[in-house]
Amino acid sequence: MGYYIGIDLGGTNIAGGVVTETGKILSKGSIPTGHGRSAKQIADDMAELAFQVAEKAGIAWEEVCSVGMGVPGTANKETGIVEFANNLGFYDEPIVKLMEERLCGKTILFDNDANAAAWGEYVAGSGKGTKNMIAVTLGTGVGGGIILNGELYEGINYAAGELGHFVIALDGKECNCGRRGCYEAYASATALIEQTKDAMKNHPDSALWKLVEGDLERTEGKTVFDALQLGDETAKQVFDQYISYVGVGLVDLINIFQPELICIGGGISKAGEILLKPLREKIEQESYTRTAKHQTRLTIASLDNDAGIIGAALLPR
Repeated sequence: MGYYIGIDLGGTNIAGGVVTETGKILSKGSIPTGHGRSAKQIADDMAELAFQVAEKAGIAWEEVCSVGMGVPGTANKETGIVEFANNLGFYDEPIVKLMEERLCGKTILFDNDANAAAWGEYVAGSGKGTKNMIAVTLGTGVGGGIILNGELYEGINYAAGELGHFVIALDGKECNCGRRGCYEAYASATALIEQTKDAMKNHPDSALWKLVEGDLERTEGKTVFDALQLGDETAKQVFDQYISYVGVGLVDLINIFQPELICIGGGISKAGEILLKPLREKIEQESYTRTAKHQTRLTIASLDNDAGIIGAALLPR
């Protein structure tokens, strides 16, 4: 049996684990990324974490076939360079070379972190058994990855799959990418929090205020879902509007790609069927192929935070 190490490099934490060829995690660990640190310092930590999880799994270093990394930003797989990762302050960092120097003799693979997570869902999670799928992550932003005919679709700059940055509202809200009206500005957890706060300001009697104990800044992505369970009308209005935003983007993706499956990840996905049911209804009503025999399935991503580790470990060679 082959053993593979996957490392998920995040802005807050670096997670890693030993993964079998079938996608089972044998051991895992994490360490803080730290703010403002150099690529060399972070490479030191990633290498140390790789050694730690191998030891924790009880396998010899010689048994590790390769080490894969999911990294934020633009990952140029031809050069092994992270061309830009704004939350880490990386500009043209030779991350593969840095890891090769620290993990002598091991094949080093890397990809964008969202692509790695999507690949994890494809090989070992909710997308297992499909040939065409899209992973959509509703978190601080909106991320994702596209699998077409069993391969990650990455485009000419290895930057395809920026699902948060197609426009759903012309001249709409400003997005941190520099455009207006992006999907991320309406469908992310961050956007939902802002939508909830705006509604609370206009409805001081809403049960939403009770859930945050009168402190607007305690509003979270799940606050509106908690208020829904209480039958709060303001929460229902926020939720319905949010579903319309998320849904229009999903329908767009279905119309363009016709995937077998779209899986939803990120913090918002923890709402489960409360989220999926109205989204399925919207897709059934609005997708171009709504009368076709084969329909895109919509489900929750099944690997949660392990998707990035598994996907990085099992990146295509």
